[in-house]
Amino acid sequence: MSGIGPTQLPATTHGLLLGGHMRVGLEDNLYYSRGRLATNLELAERAVRIIRELGHEIATPSEAREMLGLGQLDEVPA
Repeated sequence: MSGIGPTQLPATTHGLLLGGHMRVGLEDNLYYSRGRLATNLELAERAVRIIRELGHEIATPSEAREMLGLGQLDEVPA
């Protein structure tokens, strides 16, 4: 589940509750709250808080790459 703009936070949180994964970034939502521009760091920190509050764990970069079927960085051809 994904959302863009004002629907991004509720949609991704709902997706997490349904057993999915969450990703965030300025490409989905430029605002942290109404009228307040966000940074990627702020969006990521909020996502981490929500994920942990719901009793889930944060994936490491290696785990995320594996979930997405991507090779590890040292396996990527030059």
